[in-house]
Amino acid sequence: MTLQFFDTAAVAATPWRNGGGTTRELACFPAGAAMDSFAWRVSIADIRAAGPFSAFPGIDRIITLLDGDGVRLHTGDGRIDHRLDTPLAPFAFPGEADIHAALIGGDTRDFNVMTRRQDWQAQVDILRGASTLPASDGGLLYVSRGSWTVDGAHALAAGQGGYWTTAAGSMALAPAGPEAALIAVRLSRRAGAPA
Repeated sequence: MTLQFFDTAAVAATPWRNGGGTTRELACFPAGAAMDSFAWRVSIADIRAAGPFSAFPGIDRIITLLDGDGVRLHTGDGRIDHRLDTPLAPFAFPGEADIHAALIGGDTRDFNVMTRRQDWQAQVDILRGASTLPASDGGLLYVSRGSWTVDGAHALAAGQGGYWTTAAGSMALAPAGPEAALIAVRLSRRAGAPA
C-alpha cells in the first residue's frame, strides 16, 4: 500500500455551477474519473449560499460538518430533514435525494464521501484517541484538529491527510494531544465490483 499525502491548503478549489460554494477534491478512484464515472470520491466543500445539492443517482453520500454554523438538509417530501450543525458528526443520505441546503448561520465547510452504491461502501469514523484502523480496500485520513502520526512515522497536521486506493493492512494512528481529531474513511469493495 502507498499512502498518498495531501494538504488541503494546496488543493485547488473548483467553483460550483450555481455559485453557492466551492469544492476541493482530496481523492477520487479511479484517478481522474469524471463525476459520472467515479467509484468513490472524497472532497471538502465550502458552502456560502443556500441552494439545492446536485443529484447523484446510485451514489451513497456521507457528509460531516468541519467548520461553521452548519446547514439544514431537507427534501420537499419531508423524508429528510436534518440539521448538520454538530461538528464531526457524520450524516448519511442517498445521492438521488432531492436535497436543499439552507445555511443555519454564516459560511460552512463540510467533508464529503461519495461511493457508487453497487460497487463500494464507506464507513466514516471520528477518532480522538490512539487507534488501530482495520484493513480496507481503500480509504482516506483527514486531520480535522491537532496533529497525528500514522504507523509512528508519518506526521500530519490539521488540514492534511493521506489516502490509498489499493488493499491495505491495519494502521496505527496516534494523536499528539487531547484536542486532536481525525476523520478516518474506510472503503470496502462489494462482491463482484470491478477491480
